[in-house]
Amino acid sequence: MRTYVLGTDTVDTSAALCDYLDGRLDAADTVHAVNSLRGGSRTDAETVRDGEDALNVVQSRLGALASVETHQLVRGNAPDEDLLAYAVDVDADELVVGVRKRNPTGKALFGSTTQSVLLESSRPVAVVPLDAE
Repeated sequence: MRTYVLGTDTVDTSAALCDYLDGRLDAADTVHAVNSLRGGSRTDAETVRDGEDALNVVQSRLGALASVETHQLVRGNAPDEDLLAYAVDVDADELVVGVRKRNPTGKALFGSTTQSVLLESSRPVAVVPLDAE
């Protein structure tokens, strides 16, 4: 029985993370899909809908394979802070995040959320490649 925390913000990210987990999940596993929004003036209705759609993809794709819980967090935190704290709260075995392919000059750099999760997590982190920017 393993517990995964997925950090997602778009349906495309969710699809890639689900592809990664497909074939790895057991019926006893739990997947927590998390979309973190800052709230206030930084979060509009379209961003909220995008987050809900991203979470729905995870539920639809993985719900028959494992227990899936979806969480749209609006706590005023940066997404990396929410993901790291949530992983501790549920005692996650693995965090799963996406990274976009960069152009040649940005190739060595991850997005700030992914980079922070990688550097700050005390748990294993799987980084799934996403489509190019």
